[in-house]
This record gives sequence, structure tokens and C-alpha cells, in this order.
Amino acid sequence: MARLVELYKKKMIPQLMERLKYENIMEVPRIDKIVINMGVSIAREDIKVLDEAVGELAAITGQKPIVTRAKKSISNFKLRKGMPIGCKVTLHGAMMYEFLDRLINVALPRVRDFRGVSRDGFDGQGNYNLGIQEHTIFPEINIDKVGKIKGLNVSIVTTAKNRDEAYELLNLFGMPFRKT
Repeated sequence: MARLVELYKKKMIPQLMERLKYENIMEVPRIDKIVINMGVSIAREDIKVLDEAVGELAAITGQKPIVTRAKKSISNFKLRKGMPIGCKVTLHGAMMYEFLDRLINVALPRVRDFRGVSRDGFDGQGNYNLGIQEHTIFPEINIDKVGKIKGLNVSIVTTAKNRDEAYELLNLFGMPFRKT
């Protein structure tokens, strides 16, 4: 069992029930899935960059990514419908918790001049979005073999009803939020 799953079941559920004044254990928010998206705009000119991104995202997450394609044509971006423009992975279960653990405890502290993640990444439904500018912060990536540094977006989807519940949940998981 993943370390964060055990922490969630034994310590976090009672704390969340007390803080958020829940009477039923099924009301307690939990993480539903994590979606990691890597947009590769250069892929329309050089398809090898997309293949490299797929390999690197697979190394980071431990799961094979799917290639995302353009939904409609945009002439200003020289983009046609159906062109490959990125890749994404959706994580559930144990792999999701392992990725979250590595993100919080290994990758984010490796960011240069790191002061914490923003609290503004919450939407109204209790999900959190985090943009990472350099994918090389993950230890699975060999910097010497990287052709081009790419950014990625991490979306943490929770069952929380609002941003305050989601903040409490991620704060207990150890997400390093910026002090205000």
C-alpha cells in the first residue's frame, strides 16, 4: 500500500471529519484522479519532439501516455484539425498516490527558488491545477538526454465540494502552499 494511502486512512480522515464537521466518513473529500498534460506545440513541425515527450512523460508517471490531437483548425497557429499537439496521462489508485508523493517530496523541492505553490490554483469545484515550467525537476528524467525542456500541467481532481475543503485535503497531504 502506498505511504500516502495509509496516512490518509489512519490520520487524515479523522482530522478532516473534525475540522470540516462531518458526521459520515463518506462525506470526507478524497483525491479522485490526477491528470498530467504536456503540450508540445513544436510537434506540428517536428514529430520526434512529441515522441520524446511521450517517453519522458511515461518515465515520470510509470504509465503510457496518450497523444492528444487538435480539436479544430486554427490558421494563425498553423494548426489543422487532428494534428498531434501533446500527450496526457490520467492516474488512479496506487500509481496516483505514488506520483503525488514524488511530486510533493522530491520534485517540487528541486524547483529553483521554490517558495511554495500558489493557492490560486483551485477552481470552484475543489480541483487544483499546478503548472510546472521544467519537467527536468523529476528525478526520472536524465538531463543529459533531454533535447528540449518542456512544461507540464498537473490537475488534481478531488471530491471536495469547494476550494476550502480541497485546500484542507491537499494541505494535510503535505502540499507546500506559499505562505501569505
